[in-house]
Amino acid sequence: MESDSIDCMASSDVMDDDEIHHHQLSSSLSKTHSNNGNSNNSTLSSAVHASTTSVHELLECPVCTNSMYPPIHQCHNGHTLCSTCKTRVHNRCPTCRQELGDIRCLALEKVAESLELPCKYMSLGCPEIFPYYSKLKHEALCNFRPYSCPYAGSECAVVGDIPFLVTHLRDDHKVDMHSGCTFNHRYVKSNPQEVENAIWMLTVFHCFGQYFCLHFEAFQLGVAPVYMAFLRFMGDEIEARNYSYSLEVGGNGRKLTWEGTPRSIRDSHRKVRDSHDGLIIQRNMALFFSGGDRKELKLRVTGRIWKEQQIPEGGACIPNLCS
Repeated sequence: MESDSIDCMASSDVMDDDEIHHHQLSSSLSKTHSNNGNSNNSTLSSAVHASTTSVHELLECPVCTNSMYPPIHQCHNGHTLCSTCKTRVHNRCPTCRQELGDIRCLALEKVAESLELPCKYMSLGCPEIFPYYSKLKHEALCNFRPYSCPYAGSECAVVGDIPFLVTHLRDDHKVDMHSGCTFNHRYVKSNPQEVENAIWMLTVFHCFGQYFCLHFEAFQLGVAPVYMAFLRFMGDEIEARNYSYSLEVGGNGRKLTWEGTPRSIRDSHRKVRDSHDGLIIQRNMALFFSGGDRKELKLRVTGRIWKEQQIPEGGACIPNLCS
């Protein structure tokens, strides 16, 4: 794989091809400025963008294609790569196959310090510009970054915005789609004593112009088998705090209730489950609710979703139930 390289050795007095190109570009810009003042800003902006893009390409690791951060390594011929990939290629340059050694490309690291680049999610709406070394930290938490598919029945690697994921869940995972903010679901399982781990089909609700995912599954909590139901919000964490939900399950004159705030799908299904943030039903209690001979699980879970409304004068919240 051929790659751009940067030589960190001292430069000579001879002008190389890149320097000649840069000199010609500068001369061209100067002439354009004197001959056509109206088009100067556009031409200069294009030249600066091209220059930034070129430097950004130099900072791209030829192995993983990610941006390189210190320490940036190079071989004796000036080919660079990131520290993570240096161990992956067994200390051999992937471009010329020469031994890498422990040469740092300090010049390229210094160039990176001077750069300010837009967030990689600019095309999704993020307007922010960051110094090169701050950009990666921001992108890991950027509110415009794509969401992961919330389906829990398999390890789905699909990512996208919310409208795309809703379509994906409906068409590819064939999940149940419902409109309205109240629900009444029945979960049935034969031979529940033999089931240690099970995940029921995800259900997606549309209300208040938003989408919510209802999860129900069986798993081991310590040594005790339990069932758990919880809701996730298809949006970010801040938006999720505007909503509340309740869940109720019961039978034989008894009932359990849960009330809380839905978690964002930024938090993985496993993270929410392992934090026990939802309605948890011990197996013996679940079978008691099911009635009969306790050989079949028959649970009816009801619930509702509402949006909290702030009262400006008193600062109190009142529920806003959808019709």
